[in-house]
Amino acid sequence: MRRAHSVFEMRRALGRRCAESALVEEELARLRSQNLLDDARYAREFARARAAVRRQGRFRIAQELRRRGVSDRHIEAALDEVFAAHDEAALVRQRLERKLRSIRGPLDERRLASLYRTLLRAGFSPDQVRTAINSVARNAQFDPESSTSSDTSE
Repeated sequence: MRRAHSVFEMRRALGRRCAESALVEEELARLRSQNLLDDARYAREFARARAAVRRQGRFRIAQELRRRGVSDRHIEAALDEVFAAHDEAALVRQRLERKLRSIRGPLDERRLASLYRTLLRAGFSPDQVRTAINSVARNAQFDPESSTSSDTSE
């Protein structure tokens, strides 16, 4: 196959090709015994790649691994290992800086809200996102807590 698979994914793929569940389980046991199929290793590699390459946060990676049928104990161990090596706050800042390069014009409330939602979808915690966005807003001379009615003229 072109990429690694979890036990759940492999069981589903083999089940589509073979009607006998006993043969599927036998093949899964063979793959495990040859160390070709290991959810713990799969979770570590998946989390490492998603954090390093895609700069995704803990919540998004965990969600993707659950969707792929990896157990929570493997997910937590993998995330702890990966985020011990990668600073999640730095990943938020890197992803935010990349998004800011594509934004033209001033940072208004609408654009800051869009950035906030983008970073949440990337899997970062709301506190980390808020901290990063507030630092960007301060640097841009914009106070996100202020109202939009500051354009009044005398």
